Amino acid sequence: MEKIIRGEVVGGNKIGRRLGFPTANIRVDESLEAANGVYRARVEAAGRTWDAVVNLGRKPSVAGSGARVLEANLIGFEGDLYGQTIAVELLEFIRPERRFDSFEALRSQIALDRETVMKKL
Repeated sequence: MEKIIRGEVVGGNKIGRRLGFPTANIRVDESLEAANGVYRARVEAAGRTWDAVVNLGRKPSVAGSGARVLEANLIGFEGDLYGQTIAVELLEFIRPERRFDSFEALRSQIALDRETVMKKL
């Protein structure tokens, strides 16, 4: 299923950071042929390759969202990628995107998604 998406890291709502899962966000074209949802991925950034948990979609749990965006939580990465171009390789679809009623429910699901990805490494 491998698909590579390149883009410049842009600022987001910083919700992932507040939940304990900071993300590198890139805008994606509406015509991108990949289902909205959570993926196991590999990301080229900051001169190395990182395993990652990626959400591709419209962030339905965040008020005011709607534009399609790719959010990558790079496992083991600490730092700032704003303004840098990264390459995200979608490796495996984990689950469809869905809306959560609270940020706590979202945090719990992200932790489960990350655990799922870590088991596959």
